[in-house]
Amino acid sequence: MNTRRTVLKTLGASLLLQLVPVGARAAESARFVDVRLWPAEDYTRVTLEHDGALKYKYFLVENPMRMVVDISDMQLDKTLKNLTDRLKPDDPYVQQIRVGQFNADTVRIVFDLKAQVRPEVFTIDPVAEYKNRLVVDFYPKTPPDPLIALLKDQQQDAATPSYKDDEINRALNLAKADQTDKAPASESAKESPRKAKADADSTPQVRRLVTVAIDPGHGGEDPGAIGRAGTREKDVVLEIARMLKQEIDRTPGMRAMLTRNDDYFVPLGKRVQKARGVKADLFVSVHADGFIKPSARGSSVFVLSERGASSSAARWLADKQNASDLIGGVNIADKDNQLAKVLLDLSTTAQINDSMKLGGAVLGKLASVNQLHKAYVEQAGFAVLKAPDIPSILVETAFISNPAEEKKLNDPHQQLKIAKAIAGGVKEYFDKNPPVARSRIA
Repeated sequence: MNTRRTVLKTLGASLLLQLVPVGARAAESARFVDVRLWPAEDYTRVTLEHDGALKYKYFLVENPMRMVVDISDMQLDKTLKNLTDRLKPDDPYVQQIRVGQFNADTVRIVFDLKAQVRPEVFTIDPVAEYKNRLVVDFYPKTPPDPLIALLKDQQQDAATPSYKDDEINRALNLAKADQTDKAPASESAKESPRKAKADADSTPQVRRLVTVAIDPGHGGEDPGAIGRAGTREKDVVLEIARMLKQEIDRTPGMRAMLTRNDDYFVPLGKRVQKARGVKADLFVSVHADGFIKPSARGSSVFVLSERGASSSAARWLADKQNASDLIGGVNIADKDNQLAKVLLDLSTTAQINDSMKLGGAVLGKLASVNQLHKAYVEQAGFAVLKAPDIPSILVETAFISNPAEEKKLNDPHQQLKIAKAIAGGVKEYFDKNPPVARSRIA
């Protein structure tokens, strides 16, 4: 009896992935050109890039949890077979991937899952360097509470070294040495208690713990700008953002969260929602963009504009950044995305005024570590800056399209200097504008 039950169980499993002889490819069949996996705590994305139209369907199977994707009028090829090799052991949602020819004209992909998920499957038309894409996203069925996730992240940071990379540790030591060498002799002497108390009384005090949302631009399918030496914007801004988070977290009365902490794509509207989910007091988006002229150089700070861009270059840059959703891949049927678009129309003049103050403070600090592209805060219609109730800035740390600046962006010492400058500007803003309880749009 047990033997029969085992045989039946084996036969049932084989129905999910039944291999049959592969016939000749139909002339009109699409061809896969690349397959990619982007695992992250937020979600795991599977991207199947192809050169034609696809007919597909998908369904979930329980006990154990699996998701099946059937692609019609398709023959199994080497590219699709490589999907199994893309899976990483620490993927939060996918345990195993099986690919096979289910019948004469259907390819079946089976995802063995580690937990209950809320899948999203959609297609993206060709854009930039990409051809057609079939995207499978695995979201957790019960999304984590953003505030609890932030507290958990803080606990993990407290238990690990601030800068885990040896090069960054050396950069930190160099930065400390620079500060010591440049400090006036009087600063090394111990200040009198009376003077210290007078300085403390003259500085506005932060009345509550404040939260800074740090947004590393691009990620995943969207590499951002690429330098002449092959440096990808998404990589360098993530390193700078991580350093910035450490600087903010070690500042008394302040804490920071990252809209992404690894190499995966976050839609522009979702970045805003993440910031609002943790009740952020500030939003800082970090970039290192390219320009049509390799001679363009220097750091810039942008805020939102209600009346058009402050320059044609600012408008060009905003349009380029706003196209990130098209390149990274957004499910246009996502209801949360529709909500985000509503929120993006609620920005206020007060928010922009506060953003200008924040931008001015950060720009002033950046001037000490890099040449400025413009000596004033610029404005344009950046979608990611349209949080309705959070002062928001976009920092262009340098032009990755400039070979000299690309080299600097790859230097951990320079990355740390930039992070410290941004953190210094944030602190200066809060010193002059102590946060108080304020109403928020629900």
